[in-house]
Amino acid sequence: MSNEKRFSKKKIIFIIALFFLLLTCIRFGWIMYHQVPNHPQAKEGVVDLSEWSFKDNQTITLDGEWSFYPDQLISPNGIIAGDDNRTISVPRSWENELNKETQHTYGKGTYHLKVILPNKHQQLYGIRIKNVTTAANVYINGILYKEFNEVGLNNSGKPMERGPFSTFFQPEGNELDIVIQVSNYEIPFFGGITNSIQIGTGQAIQSEEGFSTTLQIVVSVIYLLHFMYVIILYFIGNKKYKKELICYGLMLLLASLTILIDDNIVVQLPIDVESSFKLLLLIMVSTLYVMLLFVKHLFQLQARSFKVLTAGFIIIVAGELLVPFEHFLYLGFFVLLYYVIAIGFMFNHTIRAVQQGYPDGIFILLLITSYTSNAIWGAGIKFGSLDIGYYPFDFIISIVVVAILLFKRHFRLVKLADEQNKQLQIEDQRKDEFLANTSHELRNPLHAILNITQVLLDKNKDTLSDENEERLLLQLRIGQQMTHTLNDLIDATRLKEQRIQLKKESHSLFNLASGTMNMVHFMIQEKNVQFEMDIPSSFPNVVVDEIRFVQILFNLLHNAIKYTDEGTITISAEQKGDLAWIHIKDTGIGISSDLQQRIFQPYEQASTSNHSSGGIGLGLSICKQLVELHGGEIYVSSVVGKGSTFSFSLPITKADSTRNIEKVELLENTKDLLETTQKNAESLNPPSGNILIVDDDPINLKLLQALLEDDYNIHAVTNAKEALENIHLRPWDLVISDVMMPNMSGYELTEKIREQFEISELPILLLTARNQIEDISSGFEYGANDYITKPIDSLELKMRVKALVKLKLSIQELLRFEAAWLQAQIQPHFLFNTLNTIASLSEIDTERMIKVLEQFGNYLRKSFHVHNTKSVIPLKDELSLVRSYLYIEKERFGDRLQVEWKVSNEGLDSIKIPPLSIQPLVENAVRHGVLRQRNGGKITIQITKSAGRIHVAIIDNGVGIKKDNIQELLSEHQINMNGVGIPNTNRRLIQLYGEGLTIESEPEIGTKISFHVPR
Repeated sequence: MSNEKRFSKKKIIFIIALFFLLLTCIRFGWIMYHQVPNHPQAKEGVVDLSEWSFKDNQTITLDGEWSFYPDQLISPNGIIAGDDNRTISVPRSWENELNKETQHTYGKGTYHLKVILPNKHQQLYGIRIKNVTTAANVYINGILYKEFNEVGLNNSGKPMERGPFSTFFQPEGNELDIVIQVSNYEIPFFGGITNSIQIGTGQAIQSEEGFSTTLQIVVSVIYLLHFMYVIILYFIGNKKYKKELICYGLMLLLASLTILIDDNIVVQLPIDVESSFKLLLLIMVSTLYVMLLFVKHLFQLQARSFKVLTAGFIIIVAGELLVPFEHFLYLGFFVLLYYVIAIGFMFNHTIRAVQQGYPDGIFILLLITSYTSNAIWGAGIKFGSLDIGYYPFDFIISIVVVAILLFKRHFRLVKLADEQNKQLQIEDQRKDEFLANTSHELRNPLHAILNITQVLLDKNKDTLSDENEERLLLQLRIGQQMTHTLNDLIDATRLKEQRIQLKKESHSLFNLASGTMNMVHFMIQEKNVQFEMDIPSSFPNVVVDEIRFVQILFNLLHNAIKYTDEGTITISAEQKGDLAWIHIKDTGIGISSDLQQRIFQPYEQASTSNHSSGGIGLGLSICKQLVELHGGEIYVSSVVGKGSTFSFSLPITKADSTRNIEKVELLENTKDLLETTQKNAESLNPPSGNILIVDDDPINLKLLQALLEDDYNIHAVTNAKEALENIHLRPWDLVISDVMMPNMSGYELTEKIREQFEISELPILLLTARNQIEDISSGFEYGANDYITKPIDSLELKMRVKALVKLKLSIQELLRFEAAWLQAQIQPHFLFNTLNTIASLSEIDTERMIKVLEQFGNYLRKSFHVHNTKSVIPLKDELSLVRSYLYIEKERFGDRLQVEWKVSNEGLDSIKIPPLSIQPLVENAVRHGVLRQRNGGKITIQITKSAGRIHVAIIDNGVGIKKDNIQELLSEHQINMNGVGIPNTNRRLIQLYGEGLTIESEPEIGTKISFHVPR
């Protein structure tokens, strides 16, 4: 809210006044447009229109002095000139002429007017009577043309028509003798002809009537359509705005009903006049009250004055039911006062919200202004005898204002989502950079390590112990493994002798490029360089030798990395005919035009004062020859200081075989797994961890220990039985097991371990002498994470071990962050309820309010503290968070929540437990246990010490849990359904201590959730 634009109070009032003036100008423009032109008025019962030119698009009124016969219903033949009659102004209520002494509106009378028309024979005319109270018979030239309700009778309790009506006639001469018999025994406030009577050609009257009715129907339909989409949003939208939506929907529905049963009375209800009048008033007042509710929920108001307004609404509703209709005018004054107070309330709180920067509050203010304008003019028309036709624009403008509000909110949410998406992408990139920059670049120091090792062996051979000499020889053998440069040298020779044979098959370019990019990703760890993949997964397959294609792309990417200190390296592809052109573009130092001519020749390489090229300059030469062997070509384009682009072509496959499709899918799955493994494995350097090695061959055990003991804590056993006995002695990060062992094979050991640990909780690496698909498949089926074949390649072993250990550590870290995230996702209702509690206490007990504020502050500090991302924290810190949470909840629920602490304060500093392990259990007991009962219940926090262990138990006497639901509560499925609290705590305990939560519960009796941690 604070980020929104704020307005001063003066500016807000100016906007309101300006908008109100705009609405008024539009209404006056509407009135002027429909204003009846100057025309003859009736005098002493006669109006001369002989000189008037009637038009088909215009009507005039028969306003003026009509002859009036009070207390008589005279037929046209009974009217005699000079009879007991008087004149009466039309339109006007007749109480002054009908009952001068009592001023009562009940009674009857006859209106008479003689109209002289132009000399137009066979012209169709019509008259439209907007309102007559409450029954009338219309005679024209002695003929009864219209009966409107039953004249002369008391129709109370009977269904009656309301609103305007028209009649059409074709006079033989140029004179009209209009006689209207009127009676009113139903409405005590006014009677007679209270609105103008229009006359015009038949077409003009029809147009006037149709135009006004159509406007009402259109506006009503617009409101109903908006009501429908609001209802749809209510059922599918965000729960946060449920109350506002339902209030807004009711406003639309009530406003639509008002339009249909008011003014031209589009819908005639089968009820009497009194009921119609009361219903209309009830709907109007209800619309106002629902609008009050809308403002209240929108701004989350807790004002006491709203209770007064609610009481006023109830009084009005009760008054409509109880107050006699004759005295309804007094209720009308109360309704008018209620309107003034309610509208003032809405303006006041909306102005405050706009001042505080509430999003789109100014549009709510314009909506209230539009509603107020319509209410003022409506009151003037109803009670001020203003004869104005139906005006739709206040309603339409209010809808437009709300539509603008909704569109603006939508675009704001879209913009926010886009910004958050970009921020997530940036954070994701930062994460990748962090993982890359913290991993070792293994190839660069290789030669230095080899030289130093050889010097140590040569100079100290006589003084080295056998163990140290063996380790140095092992280190030398590891370093002497085939390197990238050696591969280039061998391949250069083989290419020269034309001894390389390609095994070309159809492969996915996207998968091969992605996999190669992952292979060289470690090379950019210490550089501000990023990869970009611009090859769609749907790109056609290419016909290549998979190994050689990877070699081509590897060399080109390696070259780009070497000469790019910062920027991007992009891999893209395009199809030209039967060829796929692959481009590797970098933002490095570039290549001079002279060097570009010979860059693909052997031993040619760029070299600058700022870049030590390394290598021997064979990579690009080998790339060129391998591309040409595939039937393609390669070239380079470059600008010094801006970067280079290497492009090469390969043939596109014409048809993919089923076998190749399967290989592509397998490669893609493998790529995803390797990418995940690499990211998890490269987070920390070196990756410390506990490894259990199982092998019946002592030599293999010794070799594995020598390779891994510098980076890991190694514990070696010679059989599977010992491994199972040691599996719970400490939290292992990896198990390395030989497959072929006596008594129990590595497969069986894997199966036993999987009965206790999930594949992500304890990784298993199998050592096998066979690399057949059947052996590999068996290992995975039994639950192994990875395998490595004998004889063991030390570099491969270290990388696989590093990846698996980091996989385990990453999952542990994920669980810790998941727990921290859980606490960070404090339920909005908890925040609101706590703030409401503080607000309430501020008025009745400031000392209690201060205590709640202190505990709330401690709760937030503990919830968002960085130690929530650690493995363990002091027990006292966790209990501090729990105490703050329970203090707030007990302040809210009072005696419904009882808390008992069975905790000794001695030695709390030395006890470590996982963060956020007790608080989620306590919160679960409060929310889903004791508070589910009408009278609440009791929660006991119990911490006891035993030999080498700490026992933690959360006990409640709440509603309990069905036995069938206990296991589901601990399952990962529950994480997706109802949160991460209990399942996350259970998984973290298993990860750290090999034992999770224990839940004991009986429905309607209570629940006990407990766990153990070592002292």
